[in-house]
Amino acid sequence: MTEERKTELPLKGKTYTLYGEELSTDPYYEKIRNLADKYLNSFKDENELLEFTRSLSRRKSLLKRITKKDNGLQSRLINNLGDELSVYTKEVENHLQNLSLYEKFEKVISTTEEQYHLYMLEAELVNRIYANEFRRCEYKIALLPHCLRDLSRTCMSKEDEIDYFCKGCSKHCNVNKASTILKSAEINPYIWRNAELKKLFGILMGKYKSVGVLGIACIPELVRGMRLCMKHQVPVVGIPLDANRCARWMGEFHDNTVNLEALEKLVLG
Repeated sequence: MTEERKTELPLKGKTYTLYGEELSTDPYYEKIRNLADKYLNSFKDENELLEFTRSLSRRKSLLKRITKKDNGLQSRLINNLGDELSVYTKEVENHLQNLSLYEKFEKVISTTEEQYHLYMLEAELVNRIYANEFRRCEYKIALLPHCLRDLSRTCMSKEDEIDYFCKGCSKHCNVNKASTILKSAEINPYIWRNAELKKLFGILMGKYKSVGVLGIACIPELVRGMRLCMKHQVPVVGIPLDANRCARWMGEFHDNTVNLEALEKLVLG
């Protein structure tokens, strides 16, 4: 019988870890909530701050220059985010310095440290904007990364018309643990392998009055998915992986986790 492996904590990622210097990711979630509350004092609402944050993150080549300005809301926001969140992104610069020429033009892999911080804030704001609407949707799905599975054994998930769903074959599997929470909130969890979002939206919207999506992914991929859902007017929420540790980043898969308490609070309110 295969011996179950336990994930060693805290996790280290290729570019980020939500553990920072702590033994839990709970302090990260408290910090990002407090930062969002702080910045909202300078904006009308979450939507206005979200648009401001997004407009900054798209200016990738200018972010370093903006941080060197002595005044202005843009530089104050970026610098303050850096002061508060750099503990989670210590490996970004080293990663960027070792990219191949091809990788430097790959948007996700070449995400800068300033962008990571803006994306962290963006995900928090999107959750605030859409959480209630998401919970009210008639049909809700969650797309989970296969890097959360139990790597010590063969995954027994099965495919249906949407994608692969967890069969609960390992009590140590984080896909299984997350799926249990999601099902309790009447959310249909899937391991995202084959589903094409645009096509999936068309199918589901033809069957249900309202459709909501929850995503779990590394920070750049999570924000990318959230933006796509919003573009198609699909209520979306999401939780970042505790670190980026899949083969895309590290050459091979490493055990990974997600904050299950944060997930439960998000889906149950």
